Amino acid sequence: MAEMIPSWETNPILSVEHVTMRFGGLVAVNDLSFKAGRGDITALIGPNGAGKTTVFNCITGFYKPTQGMLHLRHADGKPFLLERMPDFKISAKAKVARTFQNIRLFSGMTLLENLLVAQHNPLMIASGMTVLGVLGFAGYKKAEKHSIERAEYWLNKIGLYDRADDPAGDLPYGAQRRLEIARAMCTEPELLCLDEPAAGLNPRESGELNELLLGIRRDENTSLLLIEHDMSVVMEISDHVVVLEYGTKISDGKPEAVRNDPRVIAAYLGVDDEEVEQVEQALDVVTEEAQQ
Repeated sequence: MAEMIPSWETNPILSVEHVTMRFGGLVAVNDLSFKAGRGDITALIGPNGAGKTTVFNCITGFYKPTQGMLHLRHADGKPFLLERMPDFKISAKAKVARTFQNIRLFSGMTLLENLLVAQHNPLMIASGMTVLGVLGFAGYKKAEKHSIERAEYWLNKIGLYDRADDPAGDLPYGAQRRLEIARAMCTEPELLCLDEPAAGLNPRESGELNELLLGIRRDENTSLLLIEHDMSVVMEISDHVVVLEYGTKISDGKPEAVRNDPRVIAAYLGVDDEEVEQVEQALDVVTEEAQQ
């Protein structure tokens, strides 16, 4: 029976095409191409300094790539060339949301207020960019009600509804991570980019994160692209893994194929290129012994 063509080939939400990012003489990303499937969890992994965050910064508009194209397509077929858009339009129009490796909550605001801040744009549009909200116009009241309901939905989804009025800074670290993801989801993104969401989490918190991300994929029609060093997270929840080393793609496929790729094993062990063949031979021996 022929193997099914993966979703990132048949129905990609994001196509990264020959992207290069140079900083002076430093090539941080080198002729990178990959696709992220609609409805998939795609993991971008690699050793420190591999260029992963630079790729995220190009996708979300913080950087404009030196060369290449970043093509995003909504479910209705509407296309966006991200490299031609300012960052605020990538968020508002292309519906790409992002979290950061370092948590960036408003620690003095309540949990509810953090989620309402994420919905600032539709509330401002409903106010007519004036004082219509203060004057109690019906259109603004309807938008405000929707924003509160959406915030409450996500507080319930991350198990923090009973702490809605607490300052975000009072939450334990793992709960802050979930709140940051909920805040990003309040913008109703088509693509959610997560920069090391499991960083600093203990095993229980990592399990809660996995459940949350799988639930987002299942229930929200949102595609996920994540950078992650925790391989237990990557291998447990990812549909597709792309591996970078020194800004160059060295592997691209399903988790089980990538995990057994000698180039990936060599990259993580710090092995020189000429030693990759030795790693491959050692892997073959281990595989044969496991099958006996």
